[in-house]
Amino acid sequence: MAVMNNGENLLVLSGPSGSGKDTLMKEILTRDKNMHLSISATTRPMRKDEEDGINYYFVSKEEFEQKIECNGFLEYTIYCNNYYGTLKSEVDEHLKNGESVALVIEVEGAASIKNLYPNCTAIFIKPPSMNELERRLRLRGTEDEEDIIHRMERAKEELMYAKDYDYVIVNDSLEECTNDIERIFSNRQAM
Repeated sequence: MAVMNNGENLLVLSGPSGSGKDTLMKEILTRDKNMHLSISATTRPMRKDEEDGINYYFVSKEEFEQKIECNGFLEYTIYCNNYYGTLKSEVDEHLKNGESVALVIEVEGAASIKNLYPNCTAIFIKPPSMNELERRLRLRGTEDEEDIIHRMERAKEELMYAKDYDYVIVNDSLEECTNDIERIFSNRQAM
């Protein structure tokens, strides 16, 4: 395993589907031009507003499993019947150069990353309420009713992991939540 540091320059965001992780990350990347987003690989179908190599690396199940066999992932999981994983090359290249890297990953993956990079900043993003979470999922218009039900059930499970993170932030205001993430990450890096 080629870990270059203990993760001082690594920001990990997790939270239930619909909690706003991706929206928050877009805002952080707009503000901090020195932050690099690690693009995950997935086997799920591309959504209409997504681009390969920008939002995810969209790969076949066979390609993903080949990368697993070659130890190409720092972590990976199956979520809603699709693989998701963090490519080693996406993280280690930037950390080796002393650059900051951000990951938007699910809770089991975050635990793996925290083990590999003990000094990373791990932040759990909570929705203001389960009703708001369901409203956000429905507004996206990207999942059918069965997917929404599954994501809501999964969200209840994921919320139990919040205690394992360095910080927990309720995302009820994009501006305030983004400011909190920036302040936390800057303060942790200054330690």
